[in-house]
Amino acid sequence: MWNIEDFTTAAGITVGELAAYVGESQLGDVPVIRRRPPGELARELRLAELIRKGGMTAGTYRDFLHAFLNEGTRLHHPAFLAHQTASPDFPAALADFIHGATNNSMAIYEMGAAAATVEFEVVRWMLEKVGLPRGAGVLTHGGSLANLTALLAARAHAAPGAWTDGTPGDLVILAPPSAHYSVSRAASIMGLGQKAIVELPTDELGRLDVTKFPDFWGPTSVGGPLERASASVGGPLERAGASGDRPAEGVGGSSRLAGRPIALVASACATGTGLHDDLRAVGQWCRERGIWFHVDAAHGASALLSPAHRHLLDGIDLADSVVWDAHKMLRTSSLSAAVLVRREGALDAAFRQDAGYIFYGDQALDLIGRTVECTKSELGLKIFLNLAWRGEKGLGDYVAARYATAHRFWELASRRPGFALPYEPESNIVCFRYGTADQAAIRERMMADGSFYLSSTLLNGVRHLRVTVMSPATDDKHLELLLDEIVRSTPPDPS
Repeated sequence: MWNIEDFTTAAGITVGELAAYVGESQLGDVPVIRRRPPGELARELRLAELIRKGGMTAGTYRDFLHAFLNEGTRLHHPAFLAHQTASPDFPAALADFIHGATNNSMAIYEMGAAAATVEFEVVRWMLEKVGLPRGAGVLTHGGSLANLTALLAARAHAAPGAWTDGTPGDLVILAPPSAHYSVSRAASIMGLGQKAIVELPTDELGRLDVTKFPDFWGPTSVGGPLERASASVGGPLERAGASGDRPAEGVGGSSRLAGRPIALVASACATGTGLHDDLRAVGQWCRERGIWFHVDAAHGASALLSPAHRHLLDGIDLADSVVWDAHKMLRTSSLSAAVLVRREGALDAAFRQDAGYIFYGDQALDLIGRTVECTKSELGLKIFLNLAWRGEKGLGDYVAARYATAHRFWELASRRPGFALPYEPESNIVCFRYGTADQAAIRERMMADGSFYLSSTLLNGVRHLRVTVMSPATDDKHLELLLDEIVRSTPPDPS
């Protein structure tokens, strides 16, 4: 059994060390990232010894935790500008603490009635925000799993027998090249393979361009347009790449068809650039053709809470499924992602499982039939506590402020010589280049001394640096310091 006195002492140590960690991180007085080799770090943390012998006490725990927190990445730091990972708010951290002690795996209602009820209400709130008030949803452990779950629901809609008979070989997923990698990963997990990803035409910044979409799918129901298009090109349908000659342009550059579409995937916003597809135009195109419209709004859906930015999601109410990650812009700790669907039974149709030890009796309140997971954390509690503390307005203000800081970086960088910025940002993500030097090397030099932590991406095949503003501590002073550091970290042009 727990020794309650030991737990109370250790919990107090934990709170004290974490408070100091977050406090010094927000001030920016320590390096934003440390990444010593694992062998060296394992020795300092005494990992092998403690694993084999145990014996940790309150005193040795304090030393361990202090050393542990001193390594890694500080997401509360003003110089953390790398990835779309939340600078978590403290109510979400409390939820993690609560779950760590209670461990209610609430996908089965009887295993966590309070946690399940919280999730029901949080999902209902999210459905209302995206404009699908009569739909259904579930929280999953991450956006990649959420995208897979949504595409499984879309597969069940396009091929109801797939769960029993296997995935038909003519199914495809329509998506831009800028779609999150989890979409193509889902295709292979589902047995479709990478050749089943049909790349739709985009503009020069990777946004779907509906004006360039092919006429392969006329206004009709799923399945019908392919049959008609097959007749128009004078031959039977062939799966994309079956003969090794899939066109580089995707469907826009070929008269050959790929197969029956499971879904069309749009981004709000794209992971690499932070730019949004025109959801209304794409959604209407899908509606006219009976194609499942999936919106990957993992990052951008939180802008629905900001009156100044919700227009970026115009048309999301046309979606058949939506993914929304709370562990990005709703400031929850990892992981907590929502899969939201238009039709009540769509998620239940995605999974058809029998197991006598778990599936029996009245399970109307269970979520296990809607997810890959059997054991599921109390994910809704993190979202709920952040909302309960900050409210919709507080979280909306957070989103608006991060977007404004990113736009401010774009303004400041645009004024400096040598900086090239290919677009005006729509969100809290900005891509740019400095000079002609190796951009990845610039990033690496700043990470080496822990001054700033940026990420990088390819845009039109060219390597760019990438800023993602997540920490509330990042302000103009740090943006100017970042620009100075980029210049300092760039070797002189030999020409």
